[in-house]
Amino acid sequence: MFRRFLAAAVLLVAALPASAQSKPKVVATFSILGNLVFEIAGDRVDLAVLVGPDTNAHTYQPKPGDARTLAVAQALVSNGLGFEGWMDRLAKAAPFTGRAVVATQGVPTLEAQSSHGHDHGADPHCWQDVSRTRRYVANIADGLAAADSINAAYYRERARGYDQRLALLDEWIRAEIAKVPSAQRKAITGHDSFRYFAQAYGVQFEAPRGYNTESEPSARDVAALIRLVREQKIKALFIENMTNPTLIQEIARESGGVVGSRLYSDALSSPDGLAATYEAMMRHNVTALVAGMLKN
Repeated sequence: MFRRFLAAAVLLVAALPASAQSKPKVVATFSILGNLVFEIAGDRVDLAVLVGPDTNAHTYQPKPGDARTLAVAQALVSNGLGFEGWMDRLAKAAPFTGRAVVATQGVPTLEAQSSHGHDHGADPHCWQDVSRTRRYVANIADGLAAADSINAAYYRERARGYDQRLALLDEWIRAEIAKVPSAQRKAITGHDSFRYFAQAYGVQFEAPRGYNTESEPSARDVAALIRLVREQKIKALFIENMTNPTLIQEIARESGGVVGSRLYSDALSSPDGLAATYEAMMRHNVTALVAGMLKN
């Protein structure tokens, strides 16, 4: 009798639509990855994002609730390359026993540099190049499919559709940047997080801080950057959504530069903001950069 009851229960659960069954719990470390996971998984997963919009993942301090969230997750999607310096400690404390999905697996990387020009391993900001983000999407889809085989085909199909949109986004960015004469493709940002964008799309970026927002430039570094801005007549200066604006404002005052629209580098905006999704973030940033660089 019990066996028949158990078999009937299994058949009943299998017959339920995916939305009625228990959704796998997936954790993404920060807002940009959270959006990529959503684009691939839709409502088939119970998604939690540890570092939310307009929040600096470099300096984030995990909360006790993060450990509880991670402890029951079937999958964890992280950027890797040292971007989430707190992640290993949190996963051990939870403890996390699910599938770890590192979005940057197999992504070609650039060397990160401090404000003094010293190498510091791989630069983790790969998502600033859309072609590299397409590899993120493939990695996330594979990871979700492995963690939740029932919905594997669904994840892969959505990933294919999203990849096509990203290919079109990449083409659009190249066309927009081409509107700026090559000699004018220069910009100043708060920290060195646009090196992948620079390589992919032919824009020269300078920043007072290195790739990590915790680094602080010396007075000599700032003075040298002000001289560079003056000599090259760079007008395009930008504050990022999760860094202190004071330094860029100072450089603008001393050099005659113009502070343009806020850029979104390491975090999305709030849902009602200008960069609520990865695609919206890239389109907003490119539009702001083009407008600023045309003033150079």
